[in-house]
Amino acid sequence: MEEETKQQNFWDDKNKAIKIIEEINNTKNLINEIEENKKNIVDLLEIGKENIEILNDFKTDIEDIIEETNNIETKVLLNKEYDELNCIFEIHSGAGGTESCDWANMLYRMYIKFFENNGFKYEVLEYQNEDVGIKGVTLLVKKLNAYGYLKSEKGVHRLVRISPFDSNRRRHTSFASIEVIPEIKQDIEIDINEEDLRIDVYRSSGAGGQSVNTTDSAVRVVHIPTNIVVTCQNERSQTKNKEQALKLLKNKLYLYNLEVQNKKIDEIKGKKLNIEFGSQIRSYTMEPYTLVKDHRTNFEKSDVFKVLDGEIFEFIKAYLKYER
Repeated sequence: MEEETKQQNFWDDKNKAIKIIEEINNTKNLINEIEENKKNIVDLLEIGKENIEILNDFKTDIEDIIEETNNIETKVLLNKEYDELNCIFEIHSGAGGTESCDWANMLYRMYIKFFENNGFKYEVLEYQNEDVGIKGVTLLVKKLNAYGYLKSEKGVHRLVRISPFDSNRRRHTSFASIEVIPEIKQDIEIDINEEDLRIDVYRSSGAGGQSVNTTDSAVRVVHIPTNIVVTCQNERSQTKNKEQALKLLKNKLYLYNLEVQNKKIDEIKGKKLNIEFGSQIRSYTMEPYTLVKDHRTNFEKSDVFKVLDGEIFEFIKAYLKYER
């Protein structure tokens, strides 16, 4: 790649040139991390050659090296197409009314905590609240490899618990689904015919307080030929919401066209599943025992409350290994 940057016509295609330079820098950073980690391992091995018992004094250093090795391994696994991109992250409640809306809100809280604890930036593009919980929410998540990390989460998530909304304290099962779509770079050419669009304007909904938008500025765009629907309400300007909605539509149409052309959508978006029994990728059980289990990788953790507080990185890594 560095040799390519030395070519006389390298900057003729500016977007391609910037992408190559970004890839060079990201690869150099990863190589530096690997070399530094290797040096730390070699130093400890040299110490151990002199006196194996003295390594007991380096327990913290060894634990740090193990953690860093795991982090590097995860980064190395993020090498699929689109992995490096930002992503559009959607949560939708399933059938079941209040129970499912509350479960969707619990998942929303879990992912926000994960984002904030791991350096992800995010924007709320659309938020559909209910009397209890949420019907759905759409986020734009930003970080290097955001799609690569979060693609493991797409699918149906199931919750089993004693319902706080049931006066008889019976056990209930709730479902919500996650959709994760890579944010395609803007040099992708997608022609959208205005006549194929139906654009609706409505009043934004939100979590309450001063942030509630009291104007009819939220925008819903329906692409009639494909029946793809996108919405945006995070801006107070109707024009800006429309621009953002059309950007989301462009991403979804790009993926749709891939499906039509060569079935590649199966690799990057996953199969469409009903939000119901038997379709879940992960189960969160709070009663009669506590357990979170991923049904694809069989990775599980017993502390469901820590997971719901955003500790999902081990599930992500297990999925990346499974994918490889």
